[in-house]
Amino acid sequence: MARAAGVSVGTVSNVLNGRATVKPELVARVHAAMRDLEYVPNSHARQLSSGASKTLGLLVLSNYDSFFNALAEVAEDAAEKAGFSVLLGGSSQRAERESRYLDLFESQRVGGIMLAPIDGVTARMRSIQAGGTPIVLLGVPDAEPDFSVVQSDAEHGGYVAVRHLIEQGRRDILVAGGPIHQVRGRVDGATRAVAESPGVRMDYLSTVTLTIDEGRRVGARILATPPDRRPDAIFAANDLLAIGLMHEITREGAIRIPEDLSLIGHDDIEFAATAQVPLTTVRQPVELMAQAAVDLTVAEIAAGPGVEHARRVYSPDLVVRHTSLPTSVGAHR
Repeated sequence: MARAAGVSVGTVSNVLNGRATVKPELVARVHAAMRDLEYVPNSHARQLSSGASKTLGLLVLSNYDSFFNALAEVAEDAAEKAGFSVLLGGSSQRAERESRYLDLFESQRVGGIMLAPIDGVTARMRSIQAGGTPIVLLGVPDAEPDFSVVQSDAEHGGYVAVRHLIEQGRRDILVAGGPIHQVRGRVDGATRAVAESPGVRMDYLSTVTLTIDEGRRVGARILATPPDRRPDAIFAANDLLAIGLMHEITREGAIRIPEDLSLIGHDDIEFAATAQVPLTTVRQPVELMAQAAVDLTVAEIAAGPGVEHARRVYSPDLVVRHTSLPTSVGAHR
């Protein structure tokens, strides 16, 4: 390479590592030689020679969810301050895509992985961790002593949401969500709130995904139900599901929110406050969670084998808006 470009080996090294001390004409000669030789820089070799990777993998459940977008943005900023870059992926709640991203992270030899798993810890994740790449789990409610975990208290989130609906006079509550691991705690919390409240009943509808389109499908199902058998409140496991549902059931004025039906989402995404009816929701402390995930991952990389795993649990807050006004506001059967 150096001979082809007519420069020193040190100059080639400086160009490949992006150092700004090389004269522009020499940079151009090195790049021309790279094209002629069809040379591709080998970041893996440089990582091996330096003894460490400065890249972290971050795999979230969706690249189209504002909550995960916010988490990724904070994580990238925190990683950059720690001297790392972030390789980001979204599983779209599909196991095969989750597996492909884990393949990618391994092939890129990332230093550590921050991962929101679809259905808890898999054998593949345990194998990666055992091979020396630390994994910090996001949003896993079950105890995982072999992994560090960062989570919002999902059970508390579901409890405060449904408790609020009950306090507003709602007595026939539908909980919609699934199938991901993180939703289970929210359903458990909702179930506990109902169990503490005589005269209140709850149904659970397991959805295929947590998307706006799936919310519309749930809404269509409610519209197809005779009015005297419809719920008077819904707790949707995330805001996208809630917003899609709201759009569908209010589209032709058949159901009014909150007069006929109260609605609560989860996550407090950017669009929750500006929805057609501002959405009551459960806010997760995304900034604290993202910073903790990066801190734990970087700490485990530095500590190496035998590191003591940690668990960071943050309490979500109920944000009350117009979709959960009390039943006395309007006509209620």
